[in-house]
Amino acid sequence: MLGYRKTMMMAAVGLLLIAACKPGTPSQFIQPDDMEDILVDYHLARALAHNTNLPYDSVAFYQALYLEDVFRKHGVTVEDFDSSMVFYYTHAERFEPMYKRVASRLEDRALALGATEGEIGVYAQLNATGDTANIWAERPKMALMPIPPFNRWDFEVEVDSTFRRGDRFTLQFRCNYVYQDGSKNGVVYMAVGYDNDTTITRNVHFLTTGLSRLDIPAYDDADIRSIRGFFYLGDGNNRTTTTRLLFLDNVQLIRFHNQKKDEENKKDSLSQDSVSTDSLVVDALGDRDSVGHRNAVVPADSGIAADRMVVRRRLREN
Repeated sequence: MLGYRKTMMMAAVGLLLIAACKPGTPSQFIQPDDMEDILVDYHLARALAHNTNLPYDSVAFYQALYLEDVFRKHGVTVEDFDSSMVFYYTHAERFEPMYKRVASRLEDRALALGATEGEIGVYAQLNATGDTANIWAERPKMALMPIPPFNRWDFEVEVDSTFRRGDRFTLQFRCNYVYQDGSKNGVVYMAVGYDNDTTITRNVHFLTTGLSRLDIPAYDDADIRSIRGFFYLGDGNNRTTTTRLLFLDNVQLIRFHNQKKDEENKKDSLSQDSVSTDSLVVDALGDRDSVGHRNAVVPADSGIAADRMVVRRRLREN
């Protein structure tokens, strides 16, 4: 018993030592909780500068002005912020979960304010059903860095019975680049596969902050089998330590049913349902007689009936 207690005590001491040795954020950098608060205000300030009705050549000036207010509010300098960003950026295992929390807080703030932006607001209240539906079931926000494996995010959409032939799709989202230097190269790719081995693919490069979208056209010749794709941030071979971050939010995948085709299918269904199959009459037809076959009228001697005899279906009486 004494040996068991001794072993347990040694194990507990070992765990405490491991916890004590776990590296934290050096004191010269902004600590994680404070950095998270600053980043939320940082993105709000940048969004404010871009979304106001300012001349294009004035955006950079007002953005710098708003960011200066953010740093003053939190009691840090631009140099403090930049050096801390470089630290977190080069420790992606810490930065990635932090930015998930920042993204979540920004989304909650936007929803609380009832904020929408441009065309993306048109579909803000859609659910996963209906003729026009938001079928995106993955997380609506993410952060990418040009450092593998944080430079790519793959997605796949489950295809179910609500999908129809002739559906078209629009993938849209907001993007916000936080770059100290270097070229911006975000890419979104999507592929829709069909059960006749046809695949329609599209990719879009988005190089600036703002709204982006990718469209997949309608295809009527086969049923949809799969939808998959990915977001990617390029320039992964450049090992610079400067901050390069792509923030995506409000990701939506909108499915549009082909309403015209649905109406045609409904008419065909009603036409077929109007014929009774329990009352058949056999008639002899003359040379000018004809028989209705689906929606077309064809001669009785065209091969539909043998020996000039045709089975006519008696229509229901309404």
